[in-house]
Amino acid sequence: MRIWRHLFAPSLHRTFSEDKLQAITDAIAAGERRHGGQVMFAVEADLPWLALWQGVTPRQRAEHAFAQLRTWDTEQNNGVLVYLLLADHAIELIADRGLRGRVGETQWQAICEHMQGLLRADDLQQAVLLAIAEVSDVLAGHYPPGSGSKADALPNTPQLLG
Repeated sequence: MRIWRHLFAPSLHRTFSEDKLQAITDAIAAGERRHGGQVMFAVEADLPWLALWQGVTPRQRAEHAFAQLRTWDTEQNNGVLVYLLLADHAIELIADRGLRGRVGETQWQAICEHMQGLLRADDLQQAVLLAIAEVSDVLAGHYPPGSGSKADALPNTPQLLG
């Protein structure tokens, strides 16, 4: 069944119009004005065939994207990747080591569950914007404005993978 979902996954460019991509970029930028952390959003329509054959999980793929996109490349190791795999309807949040011990897994899971609820209601755009806002809320509690690097270390534009 998973192979079929990946074979017939929606197109990223049809799913995320330029207006939607801009709204996500703006939400990340607005959130980062409220804290000293860094947020990145990445989305994949489907996995490559080899990854499917090898049984790669959405979590493994998100961790790979975290490294590939260099989300860890922040001064205080406080980057967070919001990762969405459309074919599997999977959401993963990967936080850098500066947040480990500060933010519990249940807090990250709650954000994923809120996002999943909106995805079930077929409101993809609101789901992404909500996740970005909630991740920004978490970061604001641990890295107030001015506590991070002076430059925007990670791109605010959504990363379309695949």
